[in-house]
Amino acid sequence: MNYARFLTAVSGARKPSPIRLLTELQQRSPPSLISLAGGAPNPNTFPFQSATIQVKNGQTVTFDETAMKRALQYSASNGIPELLTWMKNLQKDLHNPPTIGYSQEKGQMDMCVTTGSQEGLCKIFEMLVNPGDNVLLDAPTYSGTLAALQPLGCNIINVPSDQHGMIPEALKEVLSRWDPSEVREPCSTAPRILYTIPNGGNPTGASMTAERKRDVYKLAQLYDMLIIEDDPYYFLQFEKPWAPTFLSMDVDGRIIRTDSFSKILSSGLRIGFVTGPKPLVDRIVLHIQASTMHTSTFTQLMVSQLLHSWGQDGFLQHIDRVIEFYKTQRDAMINSADKWLKDVAEWHAPSAGMFLWMKLRGVADTQQLIMEKALEKEVLLVPGGVFMIDSSDPCPYVRAAFSLSTPEQIDEAFRRLSLLIKEAL
Repeated sequence: MNYARFLTAVSGARKPSPIRLLTELQQRSPPSLISLAGGAPNPNTFPFQSATIQVKNGQTVTFDETAMKRALQYSASNGIPELLTWMKNLQKDLHNPPTIGYSQEKGQMDMCVTTGSQEGLCKIFEMLVNPGDNVLLDAPTYSGTLAALQPLGCNIINVPSDQHGMIPEALKEVLSRWDPSEVREPCSTAPRILYTIPNGGNPTGASMTAERKRDVYKLAQLYDMLIIEDDPYYFLQFEKPWAPTFLSMDVDGRIIRTDSFSKILSSGLRIGFVTGPKPLVDRIVLHIQASTMHTSTFTQLMVSQLLHSWGQDGFLQHIDRVIEFYKTQRDAMINSADKWLKDVAEWHAPSAGMFLWMKLRGVADTQQLIMEKALEKEVLLVPGGVFMIDSSDPCPYVRAAFSLSTPEQIDEAFRRLSLLIKEAL
């Protein structure tokens, strides 16, 4: 693939940081190397000496004095080597990407660590989206995506979706205004990127079927598009076997995938990953070099120690426990919705994630209902308009999260919401 045609002028102008390269070279060198090159502070001046972190299963993550010095120092912009190696092996075992054995030029799979998947998304958009570009996504969608995309001055085109995600026939209809034979022309306005959340979508809870993914991928091939597979809820799929990913189908090297540890290890540690063709991952790293420089070395080492002590089996056992918790929470919310809201709302039970997306009957727009009247009843949800491309359009939907509240709190919240809707009607 000709990856250069996808890059923005800003991304194309990014050059490797000589200082960053020297830092990474020094970290790969033997201890006998005497370096007067780096501008790193002396760790002997730091006030922190050691740390021991207790894990729930009785294990500990330990930083002795030597490890602490490394943890508090600068590190490579693409991530610490041991964490990247562990994650690459996990991606290979979970997804078996066809691009593993490709050459770099052909789109060999590579990865980098990002400060949460949100940073990964922002860097991807900076790399790929020019002002005036047509960008495809299936709204309603994650408000953080809209917040990152809209200031770039692109034209966001909505592809209709349902509880099973993006509808391939609708995507085909949207794309029909362009001639596939002309999309590679420099003057073409055809979309070059398509963004989607394939599992447990935020806010809808929708999950795309394998058949739909294959159909969408074929259209991406036909129109030479990159697909941004934003999958923070991949590990929160309630039923097995888990759906195959776009990455597992990627014979061309046209998938850029973001993963997150926020929902399964810690949202505050801010660790995410970008997986994709090496030419594009390398360019994302250039964007990181010029901004955050790298994700916290301390949190990377902390997570790496935990993952290596667990092994892949231990990690997946932890995931099973997390899934069981959220599945129980999902069931509690559905039961309460059936109990209190059956006459005033409609919904589809999500098969992944942590959200229930509900349409309130007889309510044209939920903004005032939620932001004013619901607060008076001491119940809070998210009005659906914030997830739409134009948030000022009337929207009859609300998003309810089942991640934090107890089943008893969820039940009481829906009782209050039921009274509120009936009063409004």
